[in-house]
Amino acid sequence: MDFELTERQQGILGFVVREYIRHAQPVGSRTVVERSALNVSSATIRNEMAALEEMGLLKHPHTSAGRVPTEAGYRYFVECLMEKADLPESEQRLIRHQFHQARMDVEQWMKLAAAVLAHTTSMASVITLPHATRCRVKHIEIISISDGLALIVLVLQEGIVKQQLLRTISPYPTQEQLNFIANKLNAYFGGLDRVDIVTRPADLTLFEGRVREAVVEMMERVDSRGTSDLYRDGLIHVLRQPEFSEADAIRQVIEILEERSLLEQIATEIRSTRGVQVIIGGEGRWQEISDVSLVMAPYGVQGRSAGIMGVVGPMRMPYGRAVSAVRFMASLMSHLLSDVYLGDDAYSEDIKRE
Repeated sequence: MDFELTERQQGILGFVVREYIRHAQPVGSRTVVERSALNVSSATIRNEMAALEEMGLLKHPHTSAGRVPTEAGYRYFVECLMEKADLPESEQRLIRHQFHQARMDVEQWMKLAAAVLAHTTSMASVITLPHATRCRVKHIEIISISDGLALIVLVLQEGIVKQQLLRTISPYPTQEQLNFIANKLNAYFGGLDRVDIVTRPADLTLFEGRVREAVVEMMERVDSRGTSDLYRDGLIHVLRQPEFSEADAIRQVIEILEERSLLEQIATEIRSTRGVQVIIGGEGRWQEISDVSLVMAPYGVQGRSAGIMGVVGPMRMPYGRAVSAVRFMASLMSHLLSDVYLGDDAYSEDIKRE
């Protein structure tokens, strides 16, 4: 950042940010003298705080004698002063255990991840389902329901399971015959996207062709979802914060969680990055969220499918806690999805041992 702070100024700014995050009250020079480890006089603290205000890192709220961080102050804190800590190991073990208890279902993982993030950070969480350009077939099953009716179960490499009923053709096939058909279709179409399935030559019977059409229809619906599948939790945590006592501030949080076009803009940018990204007050790019901060990260399987996850809260959020939680959850979800896409069970075995 384009600020050259002395060690003392860094100490004062760091203290003010942490104190304001903790208590939501402007921090005065007397508080810095009494509660910080800086062994200097009140006059020196006042002069340094005035210098930090002149740099645009602190500001006076209304007529208060204390100061609060600006967007630039939070940014300097996050990039230069915040301790780079991991989520405590005891919490990591507990979270891994929760995922071990969950079903082997990606959508179930999303709901759990949203709940865990919200609980761990006391913020609102938002997660988009990992989305590939085109989904691919992992496995097809056909189950006899009754004479004349079968259930197609489509398992996609993205970890999504879809089901569709289909009328069979007389003479009605037995379950053994349906298994043979499913194996044949898996041999033809395993690992393919819907375009490849439609264009690939295949020697199919009339009923097998109808199964193929049903599979392609299900895959088209998955491919067209975009960010329509969102998982959210913890809005109540944010609404309890004093910053959100006014309707306009509440609107900004709701807009992030509900407005698809805004979230898609943010998601597009986050998906192209690596690691945790901190967006403070809209960063001058998104005026709609000028009063809130986001801590977001991409997750998924590189080159195959990606989503984003993170938390939303006031600019006065505990960034260290939020960053460590989002980083851990993104890593955990990426490894779990690798099991689904690539058949890499190593991480799942680690979870089972916890």
